[in-house]
Amino acid sequence: MNKMPSVTAVLGPTNTGKTFYAIDRMLSYKSGIIGLPLRLLAREVYDKIVHLRGKEVVALVTGEERILPLKPRYWVCTVEAMPTQLEVEFVAVDEIQLCTDAERGYIFTERLLNSRGFFETLFMGSDTMRSIIKSIVPEAQFVKRERFSTLTHTGSKKLNRLQPRSAVIGFSAEKVYSIAELIRSYKGGCAVVLGALSPRTRNSQVEMYQNGDVGFLVATDAIGMGLNLDVSHISFSGLTKFDGRRVRRLAPNELAQIAGRAGRYMKSGTFGTTGDSDTLDDHVVEAIQESRFPSITKLQWRNNKLEFNSIQDLVGSLELQTNNQWLSRTRQTIDLTSLKLLNEVPNIEQQLKGVSDVKLLWEICRLPDFRDITIEEHIKLLQQIFEFRREGGLIPSNWLHKQISRIDRTDGDIDALSRRLAFIRTWTYVSECRNWVDEENYWRERTREVEDHLSDALHESLTKRFVDRRTSILLKKLKGKETILAKVSEFGEVTIDGEVIGSLDGFRFKQDKSSSSEESKALRQAAVVALEPHITLRAEKLYNAPDLELDITTQGKITWGDMIVGKLVRGSEILNPVVDAFVDQEITVDLKNKILRRLQHFVDRKIAASFEKLISMSKDDGLVGTAKGFAFRLVENLGVISRDSVQNEVKALEQDQRANLRKHGVRFGQFTIFMPILLKPASTQLKLILSSLISGLNEYPQAPTPGLVTIPSVLNPVVDYYSNAGYRLCGDRAIRIDMLERLADLLRERDSRRGFEAQPEMLSITGTSLEQFANLMAGLGYNVEKGQRNKITDTILAVESNDKENIDDISLSSKVVEQEIEKKLESDDVLLEVFYTFKWINEKVDTKKRYSKIKKEIQKKTGVDTKISKPVNKKIGKTHLKEEKKIDPDNPFAVALKGLKERR
Repeated sequence: MNKMPSVTAVLGPTNTGKTFYAIDRMLSYKSGIIGLPLRLLAREVYDKIVHLRGKEVVALVTGEERILPLKPRYWVCTVEAMPTQLEVEFVAVDEIQLCTDAERGYIFTERLLNSRGFFETLFMGSDTMRSIIKSIVPEAQFVKRERFSTLTHTGSKKLNRLQPRSAVIGFSAEKVYSIAELIRSYKGGCAVVLGALSPRTRNSQVEMYQNGDVGFLVATDAIGMGLNLDVSHISFSGLTKFDGRRVRRLAPNELAQIAGRAGRYMKSGTFGTTGDSDTLDDHVVEAIQESRFPSITKLQWRNNKLEFNSIQDLVGSLELQTNNQWLSRTRQTIDLTSLKLLNEVPNIEQQLKGVSDVKLLWEICRLPDFRDITIEEHIKLLQQIFEFRREGGLIPSNWLHKQISRIDRTDGDIDALSRRLAFIRTWTYVSECRNWVDEENYWRERTREVEDHLSDALHESLTKRFVDRRTSILLKKLKGKETILAKVSEFGEVTIDGEVIGSLDGFRFKQDKSSSSEESKALRQAAVVALEPHITLRAEKLYNAPDLELDITTQGKITWGDMIVGKLVRGSEILNPVVDAFVDQEITVDLKNKILRRLQHFVDRKIAASFEKLISMSKDDGLVGTAKGFAFRLVENLGVISRDSVQNEVKALEQDQRANLRKHGVRFGQFTIFMPILLKPASTQLKLILSSLISGLNEYPQAPTPGLVTIPSVLNPVVDYYSNAGYRLCGDRAIRIDMLERLADLLRERDSRRGFEAQPEMLSITGTSLEQFANLMAGLGYNVEKGQRNKITDTILAVESNDKENIDDISLSSKVVEQEIEKKLESDDVLLEVFYTFKWINEKVDTKKRYSKIKKEIQKKTGVDTKISKPVNKKIGKTHLKEEKKIDPDNPFAVALKGLKERR
């Protein structure tokens, strides 16, 4: 081959095809080496060349990975791992502007100065390197490449406003994870890319993004180093980063390197900021868009001609200064720091017997600190490895097995898995070093196996944490315009491809809360479309379902089985509410109307059945004049009116008009005019719902528990609550109006003007205690008088009464009577029994006559004469039972009473 060796610098911004150009040029030769800035990018390029030429001729060499076929022709390496003694026809180094990097720059500079292909050498990178390459490599030729597409600044956008195919840049793992959490909540999920990820994890994450499982990517600035992704927009979450020593602001050319990843080939891209990031200055924006940056004037450099006679000589050669105006000695790196610290370890210097030992120590110091625990821990590891290599030549397999087994676990969270991956990188690097371990192939396979296990586990954890699988599946199918088939379980759970995306509640799709995002609108539409057959079938079942399967809740919701399918809405009249069906807005109008018709028919029939007599009365043409108006009032009040409020109308009704109203079930009570049939529990609850609707209430009152005659008063009741519930408030309790009328019938038999005493039948009708009954009567307008009487008298009367009513022709002995009295007098606090008398307000009770009647009754039954003392006050009177000297010896009650008193 008669070709002259050439050195070419292919310079320009991102998306100019520089890397593809280098690959194409390398494959035009029989052999070549390409150096890349990242292990991840090296693996990507390796896979492409393998696809084009086959794995038998392609080698991959990085610090942690070596794939070496028997006769490789093309070598894909990280820049640090490029073989320097190998003669090949072609050499290329990518991202050559990294010569300025504070940590790794000296390695790129060394490649720029010394790496050459036999026929062709390419250096690819930023145009900022033009002047300095021309000065340092005068024979270099230059090719400037322009972007295939434009790059435009779009300003600042909130995370939830970002469009799919956007990448958000964070400058630390913590920042990346926090942004990814937010994007999951806003957008359903994202892929995560960090430089510390293994190639396997990174590729799995990128694949998720590239194939459309997720629409967003969150990455560190590692994305700027040649990773080729389908990104339309780059959004910076910050403009500063920690570079290992300090937090500094990124230079415009660094921002441009990252922003340039937006837009691939002919597709234009955009960039901007997000979150709490500062906005980009106008001059920075202009520089990025036009790719105009200051030329680089200094490259990082470190002497590569090392002296190994002693550690001091080696350190001196590493710290050698340069006189070249274009070069600046790099700051102290981790390998040099480790060498100095190891030199301070006791006995290390004594173990160095010659040049070979110093070279071995320096080789071990080159082991990167992947674990990043503390420098002290790193030095201990290096010391241990050095002692193994000095004593036995190789690292013991049992010790290495122990180290690897400790991290061969896939449990734990993302941080735990990431730490283990960092640790296994150390042992992967060790296994790749020649003559460090026995059975090198075994340990390479073993470390690769552990790394793969951890990589898969980390990918799974990242996906589980930052990706909503349900959203991803729908998005992918939606993007591919595939038919989405949903399944609905008997419990209403909706799944697509086995992923639960929500539930079908009646005729509404309820998306899972974790899927709430802007994209969920599209996902929701897709889900509703997929559910349309299920909703149609369910609507058909509802349309043909019997009314018994439907019901109305206490809050006016319409249920069908366990599903809420609609609600009542206020209509033009109280007995004519309308229905609002709970259906998704995406379903067809015809289907919605069909559901509405079915629910409206159910409501109309239910109201017609519950208020049949009330409705028929309102339509009775036989009711005219005053009766018609009165019927209208009853309909307005749902069949219950307080008599006080319509007293004049009632008086105006003729007897035949009342009779006509009674035919419709109207009862004219003393306190209430009502229709007893509407006091049933179902009608009562429906009345409360309808009255709440017409009143515009947000929360409807509950009906009292069925069967209760009286209920405690309700705090802040709504208007007409008691009448709609079928009760009347009396004091601190309300009584059911039909039972109140029964009580009124009893009271008519009493002389309430002169006063009467509560009877057991009255307490039974009202379902109250004596105290509650007294309060009830006071609420009805009665004056209540409280009294007390001697318990002994009542007991004797009770025993005598019981004997006369239930035991014929049997004379009770004094002993039996005495036992009954003793039962009633076990404690002194029940000696006096309270009783109440009732009268209309402002009317007096003839107390003297009343107690005279009691006296005569006791004397008649017991033979014991009593005297009534004057009442203590006008409201409370007491009966004092006094025994006369003469006692009938044949009266067992008198004898028993005397004996009891003597003993007490």
